[in-house]
Amino acid sequence: MPDYNEFLARIFEILKPFAKQGLILNEETELVTDLGLSSLQVMELIERIEDHFDMSIPLNILPDIRTVHDLAQQLEKLTRS
Repeated sequence: MPDYNEFLARIFEILKPFAKQGLILNEETELVTDLGLSSLQVMELIERIEDHFDMSIPLNILPDIRTVHDLAQQLEKLTRS
């Protein structure tokens, strides 16, 4: 079962192409504000995480996700429940 750090590493890996020049990805990086992800790109991110970890992520958690940390934390909660 993946833990927080595994989720974090994978999220960073997926988001790397979206990091604007000079932006260092960290846990406080905001998906929309800092990276400028569209709702479609957020859905693609979720899909890639689901495929990689073979899990299903309910869309109702999306409003609670603003930062990379929020996403990794929610993923960890899902694997524990």
